[in-house]
Amino acid sequence: MAKKNGRNTKQKIVSAAWKLFYEQGYEETTVDDIVFESGTSKGSFYHYFEGKDALLGSLNILFDDKYEELEKTMDPEMHAIDKLIYLNHVLYEMIDSSVSVELLTRLFSSQLITHGEKHLLDRKRAYFKVLKQIVKEGQAKGEVRDDMAANQIVNDYAMFERALLYDWCLEDGEYSLIRNADRLMPMFLNGYKVLE
Repeated sequence: MAKKNGRNTKQKIVSAAWKLFYEQGYEETTVDDIVFESGTSKGSFYHYFEGKDALLGSLNILFDDKYEELEKTMDPEMHAIDKLIYLNHVLYEMIDSSVSVELLTRLFSSQLITHGEKHLLDRKRAYFKVLKQIVKEGQAKGEVRDDMAANQIVNDYAMFERALLYDWCLEDGEYSLIRNADRLMPMFLNGYKVLE
């Protein structure tokens, strides 16, 4: 039970921080603001994070929570490729409505220069587990090609998703991330679809 309460506390802090970063901006948000918004304590904050900068690597927690939530609501009969397209669309809607281009750029920058943990590539994340389950189920149903390992398809998908986000950051959010992904992701994923 203590582990679950700890996870809930950490999630509250992360959710509050990213909400405030979006609404107030990263520079204007203080640790005190985050503690107040999350309804936690400074001790709890510093138990999980060394400081505000450490939260930049926590965006993956929000993404993982979203993927786990969406996985439970998807129609099990939906084609595996359509599930992947749907997950990408909803994730990008979340980014569009709650994560600024500036913060996403900071996240990518921190992951490029870090010599430590690269949160975006952590294969233990729920993100990778959900994707792998969808791909493996799709392969078992004959919807997704099986001449490639599920892990390779998942890695390719994650790389393409990061590429779309990275380009959007480079362009400073000048175009619609969602419309661009809705156009490109189906074309990309068609290469993994078993033709009927």
